[in-house]
Order: sequence, then C-alpha cells, then structure tokens
Amino acid sequence: MSSLLRASFTPSFHSQNGQFFPPTNQQKSFGVVSALNSNADVEKTTMKNCGKNTTISPNGHFSNLLNFSGEKPTTPILDTVNYPIHLKNLSIEELGNLANELREEIVYTVSKTGGHLSSSLGVAELTVALHHVFNTPDDKIIWDVGHQAYAHKILTGRRSKMQTIRQTFGLAGFPKRDESDHDAFGVGHSSTSISAGLGMAVARDLLGKSNHVVAVIGDGAMTAGQAYEAMNNAGYLDTNLIIILNDNRQVSLPTATVDGPAPPVGALSRALTKLQSSTTFRQLRETAKGITKKIGGPTHEIAAKVDTSVRGMAAGSGSSLFEELGLYYIGPVDGHNVEDLVDVLKKIKAMPAPGPVLIHVVTEKGKGYAPAEAAPDKMHGVVKFEPKSGKQLKAKSSTRSYTQYFAESLIAEAEKDDKIVAIHAAMGGGTGLNLFQKHFPSRCFDVGIAEQHAVTFAAGLATEGIKPFCAIYSTFLQRGFDQVVHDVDLQKLPVRFAIDRAGLVGADGPTHCGAFDTTFMACLPNMVVMAPSCESELMHMVATAAAIDDRPSCFRYPRGNGIGSILPPNNKGIPIEVGKGRVLREGNKVAILGYGTTVQSCLAAAELLEVLNISVTVADARFCKPLDATLIRQLAKEHEVLITVEEGSIGGFSSHVSHFLALNGLLDGNLKLRSLMLPDRYIDHGSQTDQIEAAGLGSKHIAATALSILDEHIDKLHLLRLQTNF
Repeated sequence: MSSLLRASFTPSFHSQNGQFFPPTNQQKSFGVVSALNSNADVEKTTMKNCGKNTTISPNGHFSNLLNFSGEKPTTPILDTVNYPIHLKNLSIEELGNLANELREEIVYTVSKTGGHLSSSLGVAELTVALHHVFNTPDDKIIWDVGHQAYAHKILTGRRSKMQTIRQTFGLAGFPKRDESDHDAFGVGHSSTSISAGLGMAVARDLLGKSNHVVAVIGDGAMTAGQAYEAMNNAGYLDTNLIIILNDNRQVSLPTATVDGPAPPVGALSRALTKLQSSTTFRQLRETAKGITKKIGGPTHEIAAKVDTSVRGMAAGSGSSLFEELGLYYIGPVDGHNVEDLVDVLKKIKAMPAPGPVLIHVVTEKGKGYAPAEAAPDKMHGVVKFEPKSGKQLKAKSSTRSYTQYFAESLIAEAEKDDKIVAIHAAMGGGTGLNLFQKHFPSRCFDVGIAEQHAVTFAAGLATEGIKPFCAIYSTFLQRGFDQVVHDVDLQKLPVRFAIDRAGLVGADGPTHCGAFDTTFMACLPNMVVMAPSCESELMHMVATAAAIDDRPSCFRYPRGNGIGSILPPNNKGIPIEVGKGRVLREGNKVAILGYGTTVQSCLAAAELLEVLNISVTVADARFCKPLDATLIRQLAKEHEVLITVEEGSIGGFSSHVSHFLALNGLLDGNLKLRSLMLPDRYIDHGSQTDQIEAAGLGSKHIAATALSILDEHIDKLHLLRLQTNF
C-alpha cells in the first residue's frame, strides 16, 4: 500500500520540530502577488494546449493566464464536456487545464448571479479528478457542505443553467437529489456526508452491488460531532467507503473576524497539520482480521479485542486519530496536483477491499482567483461582483441588517453587564458576533460547527451565573434541539437564544429556511418566545432577554435589513414586560394580529383595506409564549374577524392563539378566525419577495383573506387586485 502514498505533499512552513504551519495571511498575499508577476523566479515548464499557454510548476500545478476580465472566457476543453463520461479520455494535462477553465467559468457566472465562490474555486482539481476516476451516478459522490459543488454541477449536465443558480425556478445552490441523478445526497447543513455515505455503502453491500461511495467533507464540517460518530461506526463496520477530507485551513463558512479570516477552531485544526500517513496500522489491522478468521466463528467482541491490541501495538506519538477510529489514512495530498489526485483515487478504486479510507487533501480556498485567495472569507458567499477586482456590487441601503442591529444591541448590554457572553457555532460573520468579539474577545466563544455542544456549553455557563447569548441560525438550531429541551429548558436555565435567519431566507432555499423555530421552541414549558416587528423592537428584546434570569428565552429575527425605525439611545434597549403585546392601529371590523416582522405586512394590508372603507386594527403580539391573554381577548370580543399572521410553520404562533381562543370559549360565538402561516411544504430558493408571494403572506394576501371573510365586501376582491397592480 505504500505506493498509494506517492502523492506530493503540499508546500508548507515547518518549525524545527517538524510541526506544520499553514501560510499566514501576509504570506498568502505575497503568493497572490507573485502569481500575478510574470517575472517571478520559479522553475517552470511551458506547453501549448488548446490554444492556451500552460505553465506546469514543479509541484504539478497547471496554471494558465486565466481570464477574469468579465468577458465570457474561452473554454475549449470544457466545451467538449457535458457529462462526466466526457472526462474519461482526457490526459492529465487536459484535466489540469479543465480545472482552470472551470475556475474561469465559475467566476464569470457567479459574478453575474452571486452565490458561493471561494469554496468551489478551491476544489476544481479535486472535482475534475473525482469525475475522471469514478462513474457517477452509479458511483456516489457526496459534497459536504454542498456550496463547494458548483464545478460538480457544471460537469454533470447543468452548465447551461448555471446563470440561474439560486434564483427563482433556477438551479439550487446546493446538491439536490431531484435536480440531478449525479447529486447523491442533499447537503445544505454540514457534517452529514460520512453518515449518509456509510448508509449508502452498507445498502450497496446488502444489495450485492459493487459501486463506490465517496464523501467529500471540509475541515470545518469535520469539527461537528456527527462526523466522528459516523467515522466511529465506519471503522467498526469496515465496509468500503472513501472519505476525502478537504482541508483548506479555514472553516468553509463566513467565520471572519473584523480583522480578517478565522481558522478552524479547536484541537482538530492543529492535529490536521501534524498528520502523516502510515501503513503500519493498516498492515497490523489486516493481520488482526486474519487472526479472527482463523479463530473461527467468534463474536464481534473477540474481534474487537484483537483489533484493540493491534491498535495499541501501532500507536505512538505520531499515530493518527483517524487510524484510531479504524480508517486507513492517506495524505496529506496536494489538492491542486491533478496527477497525484488521479493516481491516489485510481489506486484506491482498484483495491478490492480497502475498508473505510480517509484521504487528506490540502487545498486553498479561492485558488486561482487573486481576490478570493487574498480574502477567502469575504469571497465565501458573494453578491454580484466585478470580476477584475473582485469588488462586490452591494446595493446601498439606508438601514443595516437585523444581524448588525442585534450585535450592536448585545454590545451595548455587555458594556453594562460583564456577565454577558456570546456563543456561536463557526458563524461569527453570519451572526454578527465578530463585532462583539472585537469589543470583548475573552467573552465571545466560537465552538466550531457544533450546535449541540454550543447549547450545552451555554447551559453550563448559566449554572454558574454567567449570562450566555447563544446566536444560531434558525435552521441550525434544529441540530441542537435535544440539548435545548433536556439541558436548558428542563433545568430552567437562563440561556438566551438569538435565532437569526428566521423565516424565509431567499436564495439559500429550504435547506436554510428558518420555518420551524417558533413551533419547536414554543412547545417547551419554560421557554419565553419573542419576535420583534422591527429593529428597535429587536433591541428591546435583547434587553428583555438579558433581564430574564430565571428561565430560558429566545427571540427570532429575519434575514434582511430593518425598516428605519427609531433606535434607542446608544443602541441600549429597554426591557419589555414579558407577555405584553401592543396595538399599533385601531379599528373595529377586522383585527390583524401579527407576530414578528410580518407585522409590517399587516400594516400594509390595513392600508389597502382602508381604501375600501374597512376599519382594521393591527396588533403586534411580540410574544408567542406567554401570550398576551388580555390583548387577544380584546381583539376577539371587539371585532368580527381575527386574522393571525406569522412567517413560520404550522404549529407555531397561530396554533397557540387558536388553542387559547378555543380553551377560553372565544370561538363559541360569531368570531371568524383565520390563520396565515407558511404552507405545509418546503418553499424553493429564489428572492425573498418571490418566496413571500409563493407562501401567500404578502400584504395583498392578508387583505384578500379579510375580504373573503366579509360577505358584504367579497365583491371588492377585484378592486384589491387593481390596487396592488400599481
């Protein structure tokens, strides 16, 4: 098996004791400049390929003078590739050039659409090598996380649709099983690929098939516990499975601090730099297998004891964590050397029974595109940008994002209370806590992609009188729900959950939609559940959560910008009375009770109805739990129609209101109740405006619901249509 280890090692920096260190930002920047300098003093081999001058550096990297001019690039090799089968007869040189053409194509496309950039640029050679060696869709390739799969999409029949990526009715930004047979598994959340791949591998064995299963997992995704649970099980089952660790030395998420990109957190990132390949363990493990076979019919317990003994014999100061888990480790392999990648993958593919294998591939996020190499964090997820410079063309707004308002408010609270700390799961940039870290570096904790740990870590802090704010996207909080229930709510610990990206999130689609948090948080007996209608209310709810010190609490807020409401002085909110809503507009015919930022659509609906001489009350619930019982009784008794509106799933705020009304006999009379929430289906990616329309939660939908209930006004529905067309 030593022939498997001929792959080139990635150039790196070493201390005198042999420890590996990734290049610093300064060294990276120097490398970018050098790459652009045609007079760089480097040994090169130049060849002519498909009309382009190609330089092959000593480390086996193929580099053309890539076209990032903004004009459609010339891609002679890519133009011959529609599906993976068209890669089979390409030479190593052609594969290397194909990788660079993919980079040109991705930059050209994403500059016009926005999307995930740096991650896909970093795996161009790996993607080409995988599709050259393996035969999808029979062989299964799982991308974890799926935002690095743009090159994969291009090579699997979707190149002509790439200009629609993440847009309404267009391609999804992540692998999607019903989009292509080549997408083996949908991966929008991280760290699931090894579990899914192992399931596919075991299913293959049960069905008597012989296909290969490959899980490509990033070093950031490898920080989550599920990846280790899966590797532990894979080592025990010993089925054939190929795991490719894409190590780009930066969590593949927007984890930048204010001062620059942040590396993966925890001991794993340091351990990866020390790993070396070793055949000793595998050879001894195979010997152990032979011994157990000779014993004849023993239980797994005997086999495990023999295997454990062999592990002890092979263990040493340089032993690999992955080998201890029962995986055969190969690497580190240069992820930008096509020849080495192809060689390793072919040899693994040819082995009849390799068991679970982990190939450690070192890549550079943003490879080949200077702006992304220099700032892989800022170019992780981009809006439309200028290809020559990488300058993003962000639309100017008079208001900031809800995420920023949250961060500024939390900073204001922390300045007054030194017990306040902040926790995020590898999402400092996404949650705004990079701003908090700038002010309070010792009070901000990045736990890696480990939401379960984040929640229980916060619970532990709370037991000692610390005031933790756990900022997690709604969709990712789902991953830590058991801990929310058992470790926080059951013990009535005052952990504060700041639930970002609540509701519809636009281009990221259903994998990142924050539809369910109100439903799963409000069902917990001790949880206070809030949602602000605007940015100033968000600041008041941050203050409210800080003041609640006898039970857990949460508040949800959406992706997008505020409405321009008047902010409290110095961004310091004023605590709201728990369970107290407010009336924003008084009428007598129809009552609309909104929860969260849908209140703004409720107010707009009231304006539409006012033109039709219908008197409308609009109330801001503020709290789903506890409900404002006095307010709801008043609305139910004083109006003919009550409409509840929320941007959440069935079982959420509207369910709590209707349950309250029923228990209190308020539905026994003439009240007409209608509940508007997200439909009981997943809403595809697209603009948030399009998604709101698809969900039926726009102002005209609310107004139309009111008109459809009022018999004497139902004939005015056509007038409402005319109004909203202008």
